[in-house]
Amino acid sequence: MGQARSHTAIETAVPTGNTFDKYGSRNPLVRRLMERFERDLDALLRRAAPSSLVDVGCGEGIVSERIARVHRCRVVGLDLDDPKLKAHWRKRSAPNLEFVVGDGGALPFADDEFDCASAIEVLEHVPDPEATLAEMARVAQRYLVCSVPREPLWRALNVARGAYLRDLGNTPGHINHWSKRGFVALLSRFGTVEEVRTPLPWTMALVRLS
Repeated sequence: MGQARSHTAIETAVPTGNTFDKYGSRNPLVRRLMERFERDLDALLRRAAPSSLVDVGCGEGIVSERIARVHRCRVVGLDLDDPKLKAHWRKRSAPNLEFVVGDGGALPFADDEFDCASAIEVLEHVPDPEATLAEMARVAQRYLVCSVPREPLWRALNVARGAYLRDLGNTPGHINHWSKRGFVALLSRFGTVEEVRTPLPWTMALVRLS
């Protein structure tokens, strides 16, 4: 989704990873996939019913703003210090939305400061996803909501459309890869996985924290 950022973003001031704008695409197939993605994400968030949420690795803030507007909870979007991201943040506004600079491996928040923490298309980019999840679990009281590309389906679909063939379909910036089962196993270390959804070609889950 192009939401996550690596540490190279600090050095180059250029967002990293896949920067294709899926949300703004006019391609009918992409729009249908994103509608299903948003439908399932909304379903998990309705079940969690958070009073507050930190969106870790928020990128341009598209998802953060949508959560704030649709679910009407306090939302804080967080990502690395990148002028281009900040320019996007200034274009997004809601009375219950704010953006802050920070690192997912050391979140600048107190324990249990939020009701819920989300990482939407982020964990596949970060060097230490377990550390990021541990920090999310530290600052959230009740729930985690996470999504990642579902492998090997993701790469197979890239190959089928002729993308990233030299890298066997791996999207630039993706350094972690999970099957549905593998992702559930990872999340289970932090709590009870209450619901898993699989909008093609992603895996997303709702985790009640231990």
